[in-house]
Amino acid sequence: MVLVDGPGRGTSPASERFDRIAEAVADVPTRPEISLDRVPAPTRLASFGVALSAEVLDGDDEIASGRLVLLHEPGGHDAWDGDYRCVTFVRASVEADLGADPLLTAVGWSWLIEALDAAGVEATAVGGTVTAVNNESFGTMADQAGGCEIEVRASWTPVLDDNGEVERDARRHVDAWLDLMCTAAGLTPLPDGVVALPRQRGLR
Repeated sequence: MVLVDGPGRGTSPASERFDRIAEAVADVPTRPEISLDRVPAPTRLASFGVALSAEVLDGDDEIASGRLVLLHEPGGHDAWDGDYRCVTFVRASVEADLGADPLLTAVGWSWLIEALDAAGVEATAVGGTVTAVNNESFGTMADQAGGCEIEVRASWTPVLDDNGEVERDARRHVDAWLDLMCTAAGLTPLPDGVVALPRQRGLR
């Protein structure tokens, strides 16, 4: 089964290699609060791509969502400083008092950097934006509580080990993205020694 979503799909060595990477990142274990799905990847950004979409749920309520695309261009891309590129966004609702903090956008960016560090990955050419939008109700809706939404959009070049560990390294970058989403959603970190459970195939 070929899992490559980009225009480079086929049975060449490059496509078979990326197929293994795509299958590995699509099967990353997640916390029970996270719903993770494989979705179509953009087809014009690179020869190969795989995309994941995720939601963080509090019961039936979605408290954060996001998308991650891993792109691959054999031979490299000048703008990426490498052969691969992670492109992501994460959106979450935060408490109104946190939304009033002028440092919220800087804090949001620190969540990404800390997530990459915690995953133990190497990344170069990291860049992006953080947007915070406050909502306040007026008039006949004045009794409704206000809120704030934060959105992190970022991209980085993952440094993947070509010595048989590329799939493992790619999965760690997905872990970093999921960690970013959980932090934005306000979930407490998993205790030491507790790991996320693998999902059964066919449930994505």
